[in-house]
Amino acid sequence: MYPSTRFSVAPMLDWTDRHCRYFHRLMSKEALLYTEMVTTGAIIHGKGDFLAYNEEEHPLALQLGGSNPVDLARCAKLAAERGYDEINLNVGCPSDRVQNGKFGACLMGEAELVAQCVAAMREVADIPVTVKTRIGIDEQDSYEFLTHFVDTVSTKGGCDNFIIHARKAWLKGLSPKENREIPPLDYPRVYQLKQDFPQLTMAINGGIKTFEEMEQHLQHLDGVMVGREAYQSPYLMAEVDQRLFGSDRPVMKRREVVEAMYPYIERQLANGSYLGHITRHMLGLFQSMPGARQWRRYISENAHKPGAGIEVVQQALAKIPAELDV
Repeated sequence: MYPSTRFSVAPMLDWTDRHCRYFHRLMSKEALLYTEMVTTGAIIHGKGDFLAYNEEEHPLALQLGGSNPVDLARCAKLAAERGYDEINLNVGCPSDRVQNGKFGACLMGEAELVAQCVAAMREVADIPVTVKTRIGIDEQDSYEFLTHFVDTVSTKGGCDNFIIHARKAWLKGLSPKENREIPPLDYPRVYQLKQDFPQLTMAINGGIKTFEEMEQHLQHLDGVMVGREAYQSPYLMAEVDQRLFGSDRPVMKRREVVEAMYPYIERQLANGSYLGHITRHMLGLFQSMPGARQWRRYISENAHKPGAGIEVVQQALAKIPAELDV
């Protein structure tokens, strides 16, 4: 039995919403899924329920953005009461909006404050509180800087589980997209961190695409977190349980995944959701397969139309050659 932290799908703003997570969960029962980052301000002051999710999504982690220990504790308590399996503090996002709110990657420079935030959340929530961070920020990118951060947050904050994005973040001059691509990946530094803190649980994130790469990382670390690859080529999720968790459950075929989404889509449409908000997460399911382009095009052209229903997905599926056992 492996813990769910062995494989997780990264929190991705505008991508890993509850429709996306339901879709991913159909293919993997074991993976740990993360919400998009939700700010403490949205939860405390926002109109609407920012903690809503589908019961089927477990195991599920809530990623919080914030730097006020009191507000974070309030949100952590609510999340625990709502049944989340983990709370994760975002110390990795480099966007201007996040910096202006004093959360995300800029917090790497304030290890004591991060420790206070984690301690405050742990005090009120009886579920794991984890931290997702980078390996450095701007000119503060030495190994000593990274170890000081991890040591402070683990000893003073009580955090025993870190997800490390193996790139540093440039807070000035690079967009969030550029920050995912331009700073070089440094996997050996994360491996070294695990060696120096063997008592901590550590997962690695950044640029991971194949199961071979995941298996390589898992020789050094406790978990892997995959982001864009799991979103853009979602059928990767269908083999996670068998490849990484030792499951003997049959791998779902792509066609089975689509058909398994039908009841969910119909329920959501009946509750007022728009078809396009659900199907946008499914566009990459047939990546590199015959008919994939027609599948994507049909959904893209029709799912946003007024009154679009389940028949759009059924007709898109008919674009995949019937003789393909996929």
